[in-house]
Amino acid sequence: MTGERTHKPTQKFITTEAFRPRGELGEQQVWETIRQTFAHRHCIAYWRYPIFSKTGAFRKEPDILIVDAQLGLIVIEVKSITLDKIVTITGHVWALQNFYTTRITPYQQAENQLFALLNYWNSEPILKHQVFGRAIVALPFILAQDWEKRGFDKLPSSPPILFQNDLLSPSSLIELITQIPSLVPGKTLTSPQWELLQAIISGTPLFRPPTRKFFFREHQKMRAEILAKVREHIYKLDLNQERIAKQIPPGLQRIRGIAGSGKTVLLCQKAAQMHLKYPDWDIALVFFNRSLYQPIIQHLDQWLRHFSCHQVGYDVHNQKLRVLHAWGSKQQPGLYNTICQAAGVWSLSVRQTNSSKPHEALAEACCDLLQKTVIPACFDAILIDEGQDLIVKDELKFEGKQPFYWMAYQTLRLVSLEANQTAKISQRLLIWAADEMQSLELQKSPTASELFGDEWGHLLTGQYPKEINKTEIFSRSYRVPRQILNAAYGISLGLLRPSGLLTAMTRIEDWEVMGYQVNIEHSVYSPIPKVT
Repeated sequence: MTGERTHKPTQKFITTEAFRPRGELGEQQVWETIRQTFAHRHCIAYWRYPIFSKTGAFRKEPDILIVDAQLGLIVIEVKSITLDKIVTITGHVWALQNFYTTRITPYQQAENQLFALLNYWNSEPILKHQVFGRAIVALPFILAQDWEKRGFDKLPSSPPILFQNDLLSPSSLIELITQIPSLVPGKTLTSPQWELLQAIISGTPLFRPPTRKFFFREHQKMRAEILAKVREHIYKLDLNQERIAKQIPPGLQRIRGIAGSGKTVLLCQKAAQMHLKYPDWDIALVFFNRSLYQPIIQHLDQWLRHFSCHQVGYDVHNQKLRVLHAWGSKQQPGLYNTICQAAGVWSLSVRQTNSSKPHEALAEACCDLLQKTVIPACFDAILIDEGQDLIVKDELKFEGKQPFYWMAYQTLRLVSLEANQTAKISQRLLIWAADEMQSLELQKSPTASELFGDEWGHLLTGQYPKEINKTEIFSRSYRVPRQILNAAYGISLGLLRPSGLLTAMTRIEDWEVMGYQVNIEHSVYSPIPKVT
């Protein structure tokens, strides 16, 4: 395995959240240097990878994690301090002045996070004792010669440090990192080892079906063997999915994808990350189909344990992270009746509405609530699964807005992420996943204007800072191999039908949501586009 490029350079650098004002300049400098230095290597790098190791009374994730096929794991703790703020260094403890805290332990922190990550593959024989691990402190505002003048380089506990000088010379940075001793034995990884390491870092094995052993005669090909190999391919790392899953947007985000593309698992992963990162937030994970209640709880528990090194699991009694049905019942609370209770308004039951369809009855109940009272701010973040099942026709909207979505938006507090401080319109953290193709009523994917009204239609266009998209698309299915999926779509949609396709989808973006690339050979008005 060499350090050659295998992915687009920007894909493998994942910024999980926008930078914060405190230390932002130094943090960005280190991150941009890492991006430049590792652009053509066999690696994945994260700004704030979500593993929350316990540090005193708090949980903190590593500033920068690099996973490299040759160098192994590299954890970098960035401290944007100047030399005059360091009073003394005793062992791993740095005493500070005129800073937001009076003591820090940057190397010990990076070291603890590194060993927590290395524990991820203790049960994998082909990776155990095979992956190098380095912990480094980055000081972007301190020169090496000034550090040496203070005599800090002579201390027995002096850690590996990237100084301002080093960050100004990206071309020599790889050699410098290579010279830092690994804290554990390792070697350059083979292709199978590298693929497995990437899958483990992304959390893929959490949801991989148990491996079944098959015994075959030599050169014998059987259906079970073929399926086993297909599943191996399906569960390989998808960098696009990984980026979307790890990023926390500072406002609205829509996630579109076909059935089996991992939308539910992704929302659970995001909710778990938010809960560990912001334990004081009130977070709700909402769904429409009651059969999802237990699977969502199971997924949440798995992700919480994964990101917290098995120190935190899902607790049904913890009101800070709640799994809620969209409507709710006496036995299980829902988002609608929770908001009604907070507003001091009696919630409607299905029987008290005039609609015969469940989603329309819910919309009617939400309209009733929106008309009766001002919606109280109850949550900091809401994540909605099965979003397509909560959309109703225009005549059932509330003032031109989808009732459930508008109710959910209104019950959100303004997000406190620093990326929004310069925004002209304050945002709320609402994330929803939808597959419009699973709805028999939707003819197209609703725009932001159709969901929240014309005055809010711009909220889903463009990007947030640090390449966090407002709209994301999942086009890969984890249930069915692409070839089978293509054949099934072709048959069901009448791809070769002489009089045209059996579908109301006329927009290119709707086909792209399903994972296709559309090539219209003759004109944009061609009735039968070539779908590849």
